Amino acid sequence: MNLAEILEIQIKKDISDMFIRVNSVLRGRLYSQVEIVDDRKFTFEDVNNILKELKVYNKTLEEKKNVEFAIYYRDQWRFRVGIFYQRNTPAIVIRKIDLKIPTFEELNLPSKILENFCFKKRGLILLTGTTGSGKSTTIASMIEYMNQNFKRHIMTIEEPIEFTFSDKNSIITQRELGVDVLTYKDALKQFTVHSPDVIYIGNIRDAETCYAALTAAETGVLVLSTLHTVNAVSTIERIINFFPPHQHNLILNQLSFLLQGVMSQRLIKRADIYGLIPAYEVMALSPSISRLIRENKIWEMPKYIQKGDIYGMKTFNQCLLELIETKKIKVEDALENSDKKEELEIELHNKGLI
Repeated sequence: MNLAEILEIQIKKDISDMFIRVNSVLRGRLYSQVEIVDDRKFTFEDVNNILKELKVYNKTLEEKKNVEFAIYYRDQWRFRVGIFYQRNTPAIVIRKIDLKIPTFEELNLPSKILENFCFKKRGLILLTGTTGSGKSTTIASMIEYMNQNFKRHIMTIEEPIEFTFSDKNSIITQRELGVDVLTYKDALKQFTVHSPDVIYIGNIRDAETCYAALTAAETGVLVLSTLHTVNAVSTIERIINFFPPHQHNLILNQLSFLLQGVMSQRLIKRADIYGLIPAYEVMALSPSISRLIRENKIWEMPKYIQKGDIYGMKTFNQCLLELIETKKIKVEDALENSDKKEELEIELHNKGLI
């Protein structure tokens, strides 16, 4: 089985990720579940031939032990490729990226709050969730919304570039780590001479990148980024814990006026049609949220998020309840994805839904 055959199957069956390993059958992630796609086992030679088609050579892989990049296919599709070693043999994961960037409505996301985030001219906005929860797609839809509606210079720093954009009302500069710039640190040191209005940092992984993002936001730039956290509280805790204790008050103070919003996502199997739908939590900067961050009373935030609909805020349980009431997800799937299962059960019982 060659690379083109694998990509054609992935497109035809709408498989988000393909998994290729030596002495293993072809598997794919189809609506969150990893399924067997073809029962023929890949040999070492099969995998090496795919690596050659991808123009990855053994010497490069042996030296780096991990390679990430993106490829185009048939001018309609882009794939993100991750190659690494497991059990001393190469393994490949191929993620499908549709070149058409969906709108907020097409993604079943709250358009009003995301549009409000896009209108911001400065500060920090974070999209969070586990791997495969749709963070990159939501970011892409936000960038495209700004591209169509504002006259800005939008700069992305990615590893690797996933979605590609065409300039509309805005100009979009996309820099890929290892190709256009060596590190996030280097890119963020250089940004002042590039005159961006918006910066998208692919992922905040350490204190250095986080501090650079906060500094950029302080200078009057809107910064978008992602974190692998599950909700607003864990996001702020993660940021604080990047830094040593003696810096916590400084970081909390910066976040209290720079953090414009956090949107956390998770994808859930639909009950009405075949596919997935996002459940989300939204935290927006309000006077109360700002005070809680500044005073390091992070644990109190959920109750303010629950009552903050005037600012567009919503908890996961509120979102899950709406999806159940509109029959888009099943009760058992909602409970499985809830951070506060008992509270959701009580609410469902009170509404006669269980």
